[in-house]
Amino acid sequence: QVQLVESGGGLVQPGGSLRLSCSASGNFASRLYVMGWYRQAPGKQRELVAKITSAGSANYADSVKGRFTISRDNAKRTVYLQMNSLKPEDTAVYYCNAEWINGYWGQGTQVTVSS
Repeated sequence: QVQLVESGGGLVQPGGSLRLSCSASGNFASRLYVMGWYRQAPGKQRELVAKITSAGSANYADSVKGRFTISRDNAKRTVYLQMNSLKPEDTAVYYCNAEWINGYWGQGTQVTVSS
């Protein structure tokens, strides 16, 4: 089993920044997993924000390109999401995901962008 714990969410004004972290524990070998961040706004489906392979290859949703950066530290078994120039439409619960043979999810962290 793999456990994922997110942190770093909160309330921020439009144009501000936040950095989310997700730490993995349990039977987790970093080199095997693609790590990702997803988000779900009220009344909407969960959507991919960004994902990154163990080698560091990343891709992003069009809505966050140029504003968000995903990174990972395999030794620390942690993935990050640096979010800059935040907009109200970025408000959502952000979930960490780890994919290999099975998929695992964190409990989510709330990000609210509001003045």
